[in-house]
Amino acid sequence: MGFLGGFQIAFFAFVGIELVGTAAAETKDPCTTLPKAINAIPVRLALFYVLALLAITTVIPWRKVVPGVSPFVSLFGLAGFGAAASVMNFVLLTAAASSDNSGLYSTSRMMYGLALDGQAPSKFRKLSGNNVPRNALVASCLLLLCGIIFLYTSDSIMQAFALVTTVAALLFLFSWSLIVVCYIVYRHKRPDLHEDSVYKMPGGVPMCWVVLTFFAISLVILALDPTTRIAVLITPIWFVFIASMYFVYRHRTQRKEGLR
Repeated sequence: MGFLGGFQIAFFAFVGIELVGTAAAETKDPCTTLPKAINAIPVRLALFYVLALLAITTVIPWRKVVPGVSPFVSLFGLAGFGAAASVMNFVLLTAAASSDNSGLYSTSRMMYGLALDGQAPSKFRKLSGNNVPRNALVASCLLLLCGIIFLYTSDSIMQAFALVTTVAALLFLFSWSLIVVCYIVYRHKRPDLHEDSVYKMPGGVPMCWVVLTFFAISLVILALDPTTRIAVLITPIWFVFIASMYFVYRHRTQRKEGLR
């Protein structure tokens, strides 16, 4: 069960990987840059995840791993490089800041795109002099600051971390399930576009069903684990809230257009 429970943090590590597609919409030549970006992902995974974990597990025994301490810091501490451990902490903080930056970028751009389609308040359409969706970015930053309040109101950092990572993993499952389902529908309705594509997904539709099955099994595992069950129970409330806000906004928009 411990091995299966590790899927939660594994999903969290992959959160944001869909940003490749979001950023591709703003590139000059997506047919060239998108395949390069996607092909580079497995290389980075092997370098920063597989090789890094291999280095840690060859030095630190499983029974000596401290949950509340970074494994990289423990690695350098056992090797006698105390200063290197401090440097690694700085690197980890930089990586976290980079992750937040990519999240702010994608969130603000998505809110801007929804506003252009009439599915979000028109205030999010405004751009700064550098073509940055200013209001959408400010709203994203304010939502991000809510994490600080949650951190200080939680009983422990690990409890807050487990809840946040589990919610992120569930959102990952939800968003990627939609992506996979959309791909299946796309293959069914527009096979001609798939044939003309210069960069086809290996395995196609069969792999999509494998992924959806894996997601369903992972969701059951998260629901059975006591440390992640609370997030599984409260995340649907967030979905209901977002859906309710969307329908209320759409109803008001349609009513205003009818009055005009």
